[in-house]
Amino acid sequence: MLKFVSWNIDSLNAALTSESDRAKLSRDVLDSLKKENADIIAIQETKLPAAGPSGKHREVLDQYFPGFHAVWVSSQPPARKGYAGTMILLKDGMTAETVIPRIGAPEPMDDEGRLLVLDCDAFYFVNVYTPNAGDGLKRLKERQEWDIRYADYLAGLDQKKPVIACGDFNVAHTEIDLAHPENNHMSAGFTDEERAGFTNLLDKGFTDTFRYVHGDVKNVYSWWAQRIRTSKTNNSGWRIDYFLVSDRIRDRVKRSEMMDSGPRQDHTPILLEIDL
Repeated sequence: MLKFVSWNIDSLNAALTSESDRAKLSRDVLDSLKKENADIIAIQETKLPAAGPSGKHREVLDQYFPGFHAVWVSSQPPARKGYAGTMILLKDGMTAETVIPRIGAPEPMDDEGRLLVLDCDAFYFVNVYTPNAGDGLKRLKERQEWDIRYADYLAGLDQKKPVIACGDFNVAHTEIDLAHPENNHMSAGFTDEERAGFTNLLDKGFTDTFRYVHGDVKNVYSWWAQRIRTSKTNNSGWRIDYFLVSDRIRDRVKRSEMMDSGPRQDHTPILLEIDL
């Protein structure tokens, strides 16, 4: 049995180095991740420098996750400095080739550190931080192109061996994946275009493991808006973080859950257990 965790941390940099109240809440979540004893931990939105984690970052990560080693990709010029970025923590002893793919996405998305892949013996593990369509949907056209390119990339991997793909997909797929669908059909993350992009991805041979395990359960979310103080206490959330697997291994999924992140708003970690 293998256990995976995925979390959009909204700045690993801040979580490891800041003394703000929010950073302390983030470190509380890191404590809970440590207790899970996962085999692989995927992190999105690291916001690390182009050169990657500093000595201080590595020191603190080692305190939380002794016996793990990190691979990462950060935003590089011409993309914005300290933007996006992904990381994977693997248990020592696990062997995998690290791949940093370029999928031909609209510039500068391929340089924003959004995609990190492990080529493991029996499967591919893909960590993604999908671009947001942005305020006023100003990046929707580029987001649609990303969705097409990403779906084709995963399908190509799936031709070789099974895929486990996780991360912040920045879309609530169906109306039961957010608390207030009636008010959000023109909001980034719930447009018809983004939802169709996710449907296209699933149609290429992938399963949303949470829905596979839990069916049409409602009121279970992975993200609550920071700018709305009561969003989490009122459970006014969105499910935009996913573990997907190739259809042919979905019957091996044993658990697919949201983890408890306490009072911290924004994303909560998600967990997958699968018998491979």
